[in-house]
Amino acid sequence: MTAASSTTESAAPVTLRVIPRRRPYLWFIYALLAVIAAAALYSAAVNERFGWAVVGQYLFSGAILKGLLTTIELTVISMVLGIVLGVVLAIMRTSSSGILSTVARLYVWFFRGTPLLVQILFWFNLAALYPQLGLGVPGHELLFSFNANQIISPFTAAILALSLHEAAYMAEIVRAGVIGVDRCQRQAALALGMRPARVLRRIVLPQAMRTIIPPTGNQTISMLKTSSLVSVIALSDLLYTAQSIYGINYRVVPLLMVASIWYLVVVSLLSVGQGHLERRFGRGSL
Repeated sequence: MTAASSTTESAAPVTLRVIPRRRPYLWFIYALLAVIAAAALYSAAVNERFGWAVVGQYLFSGAILKGLLTTIELTVISMVLGIVLGVVLAIMRTSSSGILSTVARLYVWFFRGTPLLVQILFWFNLAALYPQLGLGVPGHELLFSFNANQIISPFTAAILALSLHEAAYMAEIVRAGVIGVDRCQRQAALALGMRPARVLRRIVLPQAMRTIIPPTGNQTISMLKTSSLVSVIALSDLLYTAQSIYGINYRVVPLLMVASIWYLVVVSLLSVGQGHLERRFGRGSL
């Protein structure tokens, strides 16, 4: 063997086999969790008090599906209005104007500081404070007015309460995403002659979406479940419809199971959509 061949053999890379660390205790934990899950499912399946026949009877009933549609409408409309108003409030909060920033701070302070249930009841009873709603010059007759009881229906009161409450949280979510973008990028864009509005729309918000999307998805899922609070003003959402039915036939648990199943189905669909949006806006990130 020559010296050259010996040097070549010694310089050849050595292939190492990586063996995962053995964790036998994990199999015991997995088996224990599987046994507990199987026992819980079996107990629920054989327990006649759950009333699975009643669940199957009302799961696709017209009244339940109509209540589900109302819940979805409340969630979609309230989230859209809350996101739009939240973006406006976030821009006001991060602006250099002290007045706009103070107004946004006070809004967030008030609507985050008062319970949503109280806000729903307040908007529903707005006619007790202002029987007539209108527009006019102070000290003169109103140019036009409307009966508050006709305008503030249970659905309108629910939309106002849910969207205004959600806007306070969305303002903080959007603000966190905006301030998370490197300030140097904003300064560079302004130095190139771009207007502040264009910088926000084309540079800041697209990058901030990576931070905004996950908590916004969580807020949407939370909104779907929080909308059940509107049952206190007799709005026929999913939960109120289930309550109305079991108030007649006294099958409380089966009807609550029906509502829970539909909430789980919609939440699962929203979770899939949230994951898709996170992957889309997370492209190119580490």
